[in-house]
Amino acid sequence: MAGLGFSEPERSFEPSNRAATTPISEPEVKERPTTTSRGTEASETSGTAPGDANGAATSDLERLRTMGQELNAAHDLDRAIVKPPLPRVMAIANQKGGVGKTTTAVNLGAALAELGYRVLVVDLDPQGNATTGLGVNARNLESSVYDVLLHEVAVEDCIEPTNLRNLFLVPATIDLAGAEIELVPMLSRETRLKRALATVVDDFDYLLIDCPPSLGLLTVNALAAANEVVVPIQCEYYALEGLGQLLSNIERVRANLNPALSVTTIVMTMFDARTRLAEQVVEEVRGHFGPRVCRSVVPRTVRLSEAPSYGQPIIVFDPSSRGATAYRELAKEVSGGAP
Repeated sequence: MAGLGFSEPERSFEPSNRAATTPISEPEVKERPTTTSRGTEASETSGTAPGDANGAATSDLERLRTMGQELNAAHDLDRAIVKPPLPRVMAIANQKGGVGKTTTAVNLGAALAELGYRVLVVDLDPQGNATTGLGVNARNLESSVYDVLLHEVAVEDCIEPTNLRNLFLVPATIDLAGAEIELVPMLSRETRLKRALATVVDDFDYLLIDCPPSLGLLTVNALAAANEVVVPIQCEYYALEGLGQLLSNIERVRANLNPALSVTTIVMTMFDARTRLAEQVVEEVRGHFGPRVCRSVVPRTVRLSEAPSYGQPIIVFDPSSRGATAYRELAKEVSGGAP
């Protein structure tokens, strides 16, 4: 791979995070929609009026199915899943924001620690929500993951204990917001996190990297350092929006930086059992991605939303809640049981 030149900034790997451009064509002349006797526009494509909720739901479901088929065809998601042995380094990634990446990193890590595994959560999101969600005050830190990436500070000097036994954290501060720009001129900028974690990877069973909601250099560093990718997907009809771009970047990282990388786990989050829509989305995603989709589904609950404000994972904040039960089951499924 020496000819790829990843150590030279001008030839370094760049994530594809830019929408494809389409040529400008002549504007279409649309006919005026026909109206029914009651004055509503008739839909020529679906046969239902725009206000028909069932018609809209059916259209969205068909769109979801089409996207799933395209993703399968483009990325061969039906191939066998090979889960590596311990230690497992898992990047929790999705370019969409608000899908439950940080919630999954914090609570899956806590549930794995409760099972007896030694877990290190690496907060690579400039918002630092995993840091505050585990009760660590970023203002009192002498060093953070920013110093690890930019100033080559040893990871051992940044690890912070949490209130939960076996659970540790590499925190993030607001300084990380400018890290992507500062990384651009640096040598081997895509593998700085991988080299840093190599010194501590054997001290833990699981390393969970909480990625930012983008496909920039921070996420590329996480993908280069990991051997697995965990993708949280919210239970809504546009759940697969942007997932193709994430999978394409994973393929590029695998080809150029990290041949061992694979998508092994898809977690369905924000499940609302009161709606049939959520159930249909879960069924469709399972149908397209098969065994990669965890059986455990994370519900949408108020307690899960409240826990970070107290600096506690859900299994500590409300151990008997539905959210705590879901993440305990998810941890058992991901790990295969207690060590």
